[in-house]
Amino acid sequence: METIRVSIGKRKRRRRGPTLFLSVLLIIGFIIGASIVWMNNTPSTKHVTPDYGSPYALFYQGQRLGQNAIIDGNELKLPLKALKQVMGENGPIRYESASGSIILTTSDHVLRMKTDQLTATLNRKPYELRVTAEKRDQDVYLPVAPLAQLYGLQVEYKPDSGTVTLLQAGDTANRGKPVDASKGVAIRTKPSIKAPIVEQVEGTGLIRIWKQEQTNNKWYAAQGPSGAVGYVRASEIGQAAIETVPMPDKPKPFVAPKLEGGLLNMTWEGVYNTPTVTSKIGPMPGVSVVSPTWFELQNGSGDIKSKASAQYVQWAHARGMQVWALFSNGFEPERTTKALATVETRFKMIQQMLAFAQLYDLQGINIDFENVDVKDKANLVQFMRELTPLLHEQGLVVSIDVTPKSTSPTWSMFLDRKSLGEIVDYMMLMAYDEHWATSPEAGSVASLSWTENSIERILEEDKVPAKKLVLSMPLYTRVWTEKDGKVSSKSIGMQKAADIVKGHKLTPVLDEEAGQHYVEYEEDGAKQRIWLEDDYSIKARVALMHKYGLAGVATWQRAFQVEAIWTTIDQAMKATNGKK
Repeated sequence: METIRVSIGKRKRRRRGPTLFLSVLLIIGFIIGASIVWMNNTPSTKHVTPDYGSPYALFYQGQRLGQNAIIDGNELKLPLKALKQVMGENGPIRYESASGSIILTTSDHVLRMKTDQLTATLNRKPYELRVTAEKRDQDVYLPVAPLAQLYGLQVEYKPDSGTVTLLQAGDTANRGKPVDASKGVAIRTKPSIKAPIVEQVEGTGLIRIWKQEQTNNKWYAAQGPSGAVGYVRASEIGQAAIETVPMPDKPKPFVAPKLEGGLLNMTWEGVYNTPTVTSKIGPMPGVSVVSPTWFELQNGSGDIKSKASAQYVQWAHARGMQVWALFSNGFEPERTTKALATVETRFKMIQQMLAFAQLYDLQGINIDFENVDVKDKANLVQFMRELTPLLHEQGLVVSIDVTPKSTSPTWSMFLDRKSLGEIVDYMMLMAYDEHWATSPEAGSVASLSWTENSIERILEEDKVPAKKLVLSMPLYTRVWTEKDGKVSSKSIGMQKAADIVKGHKLTPVLDEEAGQHYVEYEEDGAKQRIWLEDDYSIKARVALMHKYGLAGVATWQRAFQVEAIWTTIDQAMKATNGKK
């Protein structure tokens, strides 16, 4: 029999070698892994001095701005580019390089200063600066004091970190403090515990928490008591308070002189080559304001010509009506461009309007700038920003006329209705000329659906408050002549249209789409068409005023009336207003 020998000892020796080796590897791997985990979870204790590229590095809401402040003695100056980043590119600060002028506007103040000059003008009074504005390195630097006074801008300078933090009035920020006061909390250069520390906040020091880091929501973008900007772990900080930057002290808001019934019922008085003969004007029940077209821009230098009449003002006041005189640009784009271009010419116009208003005892000014180049859009807004506070200071109501929105550059697109609506007391929507004098087709001057759409667009798209918007209605229409495929028109007033209807023994029919009565007839071999303005169309528009809660109505113009229309407007306003 063959003997099979098995060596137990040898088998054990063969197995022990690999097993022991694997065990050693596992132990070493565990130690290495544990070391890596320990190293990855051990916060860096390295401290670094913040370096933001400047000892006056600008920050807003935890974000580094692209510019730096400068210092003049002990006074900081802020670059205009940074201020526009914070307050808006089209905000209330304007710089005109040609004259070195800087204009700061609020609802009640206009501050005009020039680079390298200590004397400025606040409204129309001298205003002394401690340091000048200056031009440096392709930017303009403004002293902090007037910015704080007018806008409530707070500026915090922290020499330890070299940061200058801007805080706008009304801004809010969360304030946090370390969860463990004994350990404090580290503000790091990056949202990682391995990142160096730029500021160690001890005890109960307060930290501004700007926002949660988007790529790692376990971290906050924050700013320490010494001004250093970086990141803190959310788990190490608890909310302590909410910081709100106070609003600047504001005077009482301007209140327009009281209007009868609380709603505006205004009519324009077209004044041309001869003065208005008030003795020929009949009763106008319900009309609370008249706006004579007295003032017109004469040239690009800002001179204004006047056709004002003290006798007319006395007549209006005797009837209990306010006078809001109209100031027009004469619909001349070139002179308008020049007059709006500089603070000097704008202020020249403003000074004249203030003088005229005082001389003639006016209660308001109505601005009617039309046919303006689109390039002057911002300049018109600036003019109104500078005009309104000074007129308010003299107790004057400020209104501006705007066309319905369209694609016409010089008749519609030059109007920044949103910005203008934030400035003026009233915005007159001139809801007429849907079909204009040279329109290629005949149609209504202001159909009801077009009028309503014009209202809705300004309220919805431009956010003009309804309490400021006034629906301006036509007291005129057009006689359309169609002959040999050609269309022409002429404008006529309500009385003339009524005479045509009567003289031709016409029977008006209702054009439901236009919301108006309509007539047509033949004359001299041509077809004549008229969309009438009458009680029906006017009542329908007053109903729109109430539907949208507007400030009132206006009419262009008084001479186109039939006397009964004033009673129609008055009763329609009172009836829908619950005062019948």
